[in-house]
Amino acid sequence: MIAPSAEKQRLFSPIKPKRAFEEICDEIKRLIFTGTLKPGDRLPTELELTSQFNVSRQTVREALRLLETTGFINMQRGGTGGPLIVDTILNTISNSFLDAFQMRKISIDELTAARIEIEKMVLKAVLARNSQDYMKALEENVALAKELLGRKMKPFREEMEFHMLLARASNNYIFVIIVEALLAVTADIRSRLSSGIELDTEAVLGHERILQAIKERDSEKALAAMEKHLTENAVLKKAAVRAGTARRTRTERR
Repeated sequence: MIAPSAEKQRLFSPIKPKRAFEEICDEIKRLIFTGTLKPGDRLPTELELTSQFNVSRQTVREALRLLETTGFINMQRGGTGGPLIVDTILNTISNSFLDAFQMRKISIDELTAARIEIEKMVLKAVLARNSQDYMKALEENVALAKELLGRKMKPFREEMEFHMLLARASNNYIFVIIVEALLAVTADIRSRLSSGIELDTEAVLGHERILQAIKERDSEKALAAMEKHLTENAVLKKAAVRAGTARRTRTERR
């Protein structure tokens, strides 16, 4: 019997020991995850961290730089500055989605398909909870959006907030993270459109239908209203994009 080659027998690679600044990052993140450190808390000064971890100041600086880049701390300047624990992970994830869209790796159709499936799951969770705590906020949101429309103003912020209120009402932080990331891309698309008030009117009407279905505890009606709302919104966005492209083309030809 022929013995297998040494290359095929080798299943594992040598373990690389962690660098000191990575170990410092892991320890600080562990304290954040366990709740020992909370948003708003200040870390010890750079000099104190150097002493406590028994490492060089350069190692501490590398650790703090990595923690800041990944959204765990914010380096504040000035005499009372220093590393502050913050909750910017949501922003980091949202920015990643936004970067992917701007690099043309996400289309409006893909965004809409994802939003339909995810926001239907959010609605199911909201309806299953059977809690009225969030209803007042949703009602106030829709009422304010309608008031702004009546004054010929675009309720852009309220439109985005409606979907975030639903995500928070699901009581599932994963949904909050995902919906906020998807809304970051949606908001970017909307900010680039020179559309009239039609898009906003349709959005608010859609929200009103969804809210009414939630009040009636009609799951099937609520899910259908959400799909209709997001699908119609996507059609209007794409039409606005085409109109904007056509205008730019005409301008360039002059």
